[in-house]
Amino acid sequence: MPALLIHNARLATPVTSTNGAPNWQLHEIFPAALYCENGRIVRIGKEPEVLAELPACEQLDAGKKLITPGLVDCHTHPVFFNLRAHEFVQRVQGKTYKEISAAGGGIRYSVRDLRQAEAAALLQRVLERLDNFLQYGTTTIEAKSGYGLSLEHEVQSLEILQQAAQHHPVEIVPTFLGAHEVPDEFRERREDYIKLVINEMIPVVVQKKLAHFADVFCETHVFKAEESRRILSAAKAAGLRPKIHADQLTTSGGAEVAIAVGAVSADHLENTPPALFENLRTSGVVPVLLPGADFFIRATKYAEARAMIAAGLPVAISTDFNPGTCMTENLPMIMTLACLHLRMTPAEALVAATLHAAQAVALGNQIGSLEVGKQADVVIWQAEAVEEISYHFAVNLVQQVIKKGRMVWPHDHVSKC
Repeated sequence: MPALLIHNARLATPVTSTNGAPNWQLHEIFPAALYCENGRIVRIGKEPEVLAELPACEQLDAGKKLITPGLVDCHTHPVFFNLRAHEFVQRVQGKTYKEISAAGGGIRYSVRDLRQAEAAALLQRVLERLDNFLQYGTTTIEAKSGYGLSLEHEVQSLEILQQAAQHHPVEIVPTFLGAHEVPDEFRERREDYIKLVINEMIPVVVQKKLAHFADVFCETHVFKAEESRRILSAAKAAGLRPKIHADQLTTSGGAEVAIAVGAVSADHLENTPPALFENLRTSGVVPVLLPGADFFIRATKYAEARAMIAAGLPVAISTDFNPGTCMTENLPMIMTLACLHLRMTPAEALVAATLHAAQAVALGNQIGSLEVGKQADVVIWQAEAVEEISYHFAVNLVQQVIKKGRMVWPHDHVSKC
């Protein structure tokens, strides 16, 4: 892999905190340069200092444009087959998420659909979705299974993620979400399904090394708090790190489960009592907020981001890309929603979509900021200031994407030094 120099840039990046507390301030430099070898940053800073006695390399002139870390989308559901646009119509006409689910739609619809799909066709659709993530500046995603809900199809979904990672520059962090919903055939035997997840699915996923994390949808109509705790405790004992969908629609007890099992992240948190924020912080749980899902289902309540920030929590944001409640791979648009509905500043939204999102997938020491030793995952924007990313919404401001020191979107624009 050739060495690469990016220069003539306006750099803005989070910086890893040295005391463990979240650092919401961006480090900004102009004119800045970044030099990487073997996919990692070797030098970064003011351009004259980086250029001094530089070895032979390829170079990329950023044209005085903004460069940031590659975005990290830390909560996605990309392994599904067909869309659920018909449910969008139902929601526009007044149906609620719970009503659609109770009628056999929602997750259960996607489960039936995925089980009928051919693996090759499913892989192709996942790869197309990864293209979409990449063009919006996302260089790493956490990707969940959860639309198989059988041993065969959960394994198949995770294997498809493995295959996709071998064929696409977007880095994939896989999560087992067998406890996403109770499938149709177990509706009257939910305890049997929980035992299937614990006794059969988790051991196979671990034995085949298919996932880094295990997740549960903890909600009153899906998996209750005690059921979620059982599943995540079993997953943790088997070697999978816990995550949890917590308190999205109700105060389900999901945040308490996250604290009890030492989850890496608790995601959604729209209805989490603020009294729990301090316990989340001391437990090291990263809150992942998903304002796109709230926007898309027309929720009246968003997560208390400002109170979380005040409590010292490293708030992350993500798309929650999925076919039912947030059909977008556009993380910059989610940054806009975070500003408008979570009352985050544009700078905070960038930190939440990079460094804190990396921490939500336990990769904060590798990605999420532009620092010496970290992966050279870089976005060059058609912008000069961080505020423009959130301000100029619903258009793609991404000019170029570099992953591990290599141009991956749209195509190579480098020349010799």
